[in-house]
Amino acid sequence: MTKPRRLAVVAPEPTSQRARAYQGFTQQILAGGIKPGQFVSQRELMTLLDMPLGAVREMIPRLEAAGLVKTVPQRGLQIAHVDLKLVRNAFQLRAMIEREAVRHFAAVVTAPELAAITAAHQDIIDRASACAGHADAALLDDAQAVDWGLHDRMVDALGNEIVSEIYRVNSLRIRLIRLEQAVITPARLIPAMQEHLLFVAALEQRDAAAAVRLLDAHMDSALNHALTGPAAMPLPAFVPPSNIPRRRTR
Repeated sequence: MTKPRRLAVVAPEPTSQRARAYQGFTQQILAGGIKPGQFVSQRELMTLLDMPLGAVREMIPRLEAAGLVKTVPQRGLQIAHVDLKLVRNAFQLRAMIEREAVRHFAAVVTAPELAAITAAHQDIIDRASACAGHADAALLDDAQAVDWGLHDRMVDALGNEIVSEIYRVNSLRIRLIRLEQAVITPARLIPAMQEHLLFVAALEQRDAAAAVRLLDAHMDSALNHALTGPAAMPLPAFVPPSNIPRRRTR
């Protein structure tokens, strides 16, 4: 009797330096270490990302292809400049992806996950209410993580790596825009969480059409905020989730 053939165990390849440099660049955007329109040299990126020059140079074509940087002769690399065209294009792409994502999410998300999502949002609202409009940096960071986390989760639930990658790159553009407009401010925090709870309530009812409508309203609110800035942005009134009409069954 022949012995079963043993399969060779192949160790996973370590993350390439180019990939680590790109991850570091995205983290700098999220943390506000890299600003829209900023000029930066390759050597400055080396220091900022703590990566060798070769990895930085290999990363640059990927950033250029994504529209996150452009090379300006005799000036170096310029981080994407926030203008009206970028705002409209980035939010249009976001809406196209998220509408499909929320329809799918309504069909596949489990009740326990929705309960956990609701609890995370309610925790932010409770903390914000307790501090009477004087949210500290930790609360704002946690609110931003809950906000982005829900949108990322819905898109990833599609199970399409190509769409997820496109969405992640576009999210970096939107986060550059938000660095300009400070999307999560103490005054904006509670309304943003409540807008989420509205379409989460529709998801709990498996009402995909209502979830899409409420998500559209949330994204319109974010777009208006990006276009006008926090000072001119009227805060929407909160309608309790229980007021969302239930889907009729036949």
